[in-house]
Amino acid sequence: ADMFANEEGGPEPDWVITEREQFSDFRDLNKDGKMDKDEIQHWILPQDYDHALAEARHLVYESDVDKDQKLTKEEVLDNWNMFVGSQATNYGEDLTRSHDEL
Repeated sequence: ADMFANEEGGPEPDWVITEREQFSDFRDLNKDGKMDKDEIQHWILPQDYDHALAEARHLVYESDVDKDQKLTKEEVLDNWNMFVGSQATNYGEDLTRSHDEL
């Protein structure tokens, strides 16, 4: 209700229809119309998805200006705010340690 208040007789927006389909096809695994503890855990921490790898790829993609799949010190410094806000760098803490690869 915070995002969409269904008014009587009014059509649902496409995004609501898409979310309903996502829920029924992928979230409600036992098809009981609601999410239980196991379904929520699977949604938040899927077994087939590596969050750290996805975040690392995102950082490289967004910061690698010359698209050589390697980050230079300048590329990291030019995008420091992205790295400081990233879980992959432990919210910037890892950037203060000495790294040979940097």
